[in-house]
Amino acid sequence: MVGSAATCVTSIFAAFVSAKWLTRDFSLAFVNLAGNCMFTDPIADMLTRIRNAARVRKESVDIPLSGMKMAIAEILVREGYVVSAVRVEDPRPTIRVRLKYRGSMSAITDVQRVSTPGHRRYVGKDHVPTVRNNYGIAILSTSRGLMTNKEAKTAGIGGEVVCTVY
Repeated sequence: MVGSAATCVTSIFAAFVSAKWLTRDFSLAFVNLAGNCMFTDPIADMLTRIRNAARVRKESVDIPLSGMKMAIAEILVREGYVVSAVRVEDPRPTIRVRLKYRGSMSAITDVQRVSTPGHRRYVGKDHVPTVRNNYGIAILSTSRGLMTNKEAKTAGIGGEVVCTVY
């Protein structure tokens, strides 16, 4: 194994060794036969890429394409957290997200995964969360598709809380 595959295997071993001391959820990475890292939680991977790119003031970040990731990116554009999210057919289909900055600060202060593959978090229509006293948003997966917490409250439906952004 060379390059990223060796790094991925090293990361897996480090996560395995230190797993009993971890208190928060984490995503395990696996190496497929082609030597590429595969993540068990692609949504958490997307959110981490956006969070890391914003912290180092990158102009844009590329994320592997999926329908749910594209819907999350479109919500972030609509709510004003990112400038744009476009589908790009480089060698593989990806989403290119252009990050938004207000002066020297990123429009995204923090983004957190709430519902994970190992611990799904569902809320009813009466328990839809507010984020930072409505200064942030929660993205919910509902029977009517992905929507923000404000849209879900207006529609009177609950669902799975995917993530929070503020």
